Amino acid sequence: MQVNSKIYLDTLYLQISGELDEHTAHYARTTMDEQLEKGDFKQVIIDLSQLDFMDSTGIGVLIGRYKKMKERNLPIFISNPSAQADKIFKMTALYDVMPKIN
Repeated sequence: MQVNSKIYLDTLYLQISGELDEHTAHYARTTMDEQLEKGDFKQVIIDLSQLDFMDSTGIGVLIGRYKKMKERNLPIFISNPSAQADKIFKMTALYDVMPKIN
């Protein structure tokens, strides 16, 4: 599990790679929150192209980050979801709150 980040043109980009599950959730949550608290951006794009696996705990991590950004009126978008992540987002209607972008 790895979380990479960068801020470019008022956008925080987060790339999650590996497995987002109960074993990696604490690390992912902590790492993402550190970046989200920096606060010098207007939107968040989460790249899931390198995400190999995500379970319900991983979904909870993403929803938690969504709620934090909603409190600040900042949108979160999902880009390049892996086939597995795309299936989960469609099944759970997560794209309704974190839209998929190209």
